[in-house]
Amino acid sequence: MTLLRSLAQLSAILAGLLMTFITLLTCGSILGRETIGQTISGDFELSGVATGAAIALFMPWCQLKRGNIIVDFFTAKVPDQINARLDRFGALLLALCFALLAWRTWLGGLNAFQTQSGTMMLGLPEWYVYAAMVPPFILTTFIALYQTFFGFDGEEGTSA
Repeated sequence: MTLLRSLAQLSAILAGLLMTFITLLTCGSILGRETIGQTISGDFELSGVATGAAIALFMPWCQLKRGNIIVDFFTAKVPDQINARLDRFGALLLALCFALLAWRTWLGGLNAFQTQSGTMMLGLPEWYVYAAMVPPFILTTFIALYQTFFGFDGEEGTSA
């Protein structure tokens, strides 16, 4: 779990750096528009691309810290042992979903690479974004599988 934790932390740090880039880019573009009447070319495209990658990069840490929304309306009065099993089952379902996302994102990136698809204004190759999203999706899958089989290792929420 130490390796998964370290990779999830690295992933979250990279996501934070991307979010900082988006913030600085947006502020620079707004300041440019308001002071000299000129924005940063392609700021909207870069923000969109970086946001998609950042969201994917935050996913492993979110799963590791059990930060996903849990609706426990029906299980609030169920014994802890049953809730622990349900949490593990939920982790398994999430692992399956992220494995599917990783696979389909990989195929989307491969298609974007083969067709040389790019963004509208800057012509930034779209496959870059797909390539940035696949590793954190795979990492999230492994974290959720670990949690399915070994429990939640004292992370936030109940431990199984």
